Amino acid sequence: MSAAPLRVAVLGAGAIGAYVGAALARGGSDVVLIARGAHLRAMREHGVRVLSPRGDFQAHPEATDDLAAIRGADVVLMTLKAHSLPEMAPRLGALLAGSQTAVIAAQNGIPFWYFQGLPGPRSDWRLETVDPGGRIAAAIGPERVIGCVIYCSTEIEAPGVIRHVEGTRFTIGEPDGAPSERCRRISEAFTAGGLKCPVEADLREQLWVKLLGNAAFNPMSALTRATMAQMGALPESRAVLKAIMEEVAAVAAALGVRLSVSVEKRLEGGIRVGDHKTSMLQDLEAGRRLELECIVGAVVELAERLSVPVPHTRTLYACTKLLDDVLATARGT
Repeated sequence: MSAAPLRVAVLGAGAIGAYVGAALARGGSDVVLIARGAHLRAMREHGVRVLSPRGDFQAHPEATDDLAAIRGADVVLMTLKAHSLPEMAPRLGALLAGSQTAVIAAQNGIPFWYFQGLPGPRSDWRLETVDPGGRIAAAIGPERVIGCVIYCSTEIEAPGVIRHVEGTRFTIGEPDGAPSERCRRISEAFTAGGLKCPVEADLREQLWVKLLGNAAFNPMSALTRATMAQMGALPESRAVLKAIMEEVAAVAAALGVRLSVSVEKRLEGGIRVGDHKTSMLQDLEAGRRLELECIVGAVVELAERLSVPVPHTRTLYACTKLLDDVLATARGT
């Protein structure tokens, strides 16, 4: 007898979440998308339409705005912006009480679970920029957490319509690096949906490789409205991007992380993405808060703790934070 399909609740089914949910549904998983607004209404009526260079497809997973839909899920895939987690986590934790549901934290930047399962004196570290007051970790126990590093670019072209730009890799792993049956099942479900989902023993190194680019490209794009290619075309901006990446690499090194990708290779790889708008620029243009603290603020916070100088990163962080605050005041949020 074959195993029952994996029940996956996607919390925050925006561009990435709806794309993954549609792929999982296509692969046979039992999926519910939790979203809101016009995007939710379109997905309820027409399903999710994915436009991709790998081939267009359409899927019709369940879609709702009811958070209680996570009850009974094998896995909750959190694709919310990181700054939404402190408010959402206590509600999520209450609904998960008494269950064995796993939670995949699929946020950008340094995750709230980063120091969980790490041996040594930093095992109890917590980043105020990522998990203020420890609210997320208190609500979502470490036994539930599965880490995830996303290598995928998507955009909401219209409500219910996702444009997949590039990348299909969603690397997962237990925070302590141990192999697990639940990671194996999740990997199989993602693969059945046409995605890549390797299970890695050391996610932290991959987190920092991705962060090299995000900490540089994202805030600069928000300040300048430039695409990846445009930021790399001007020698002056290219030099600043490289300097920030070198600072981020120095913070990683101070934590004992040896990066498998050089700064030069990571820089060139980002520029080659072309005329793509970063997620932070997409948020800016949509009038949403910027996902700044987990991507840049956390690097600055760690640099202070570890006594690593990061002048370029600190300057870009301050300017982008000011921009976010000014725009939030103008919106009245």
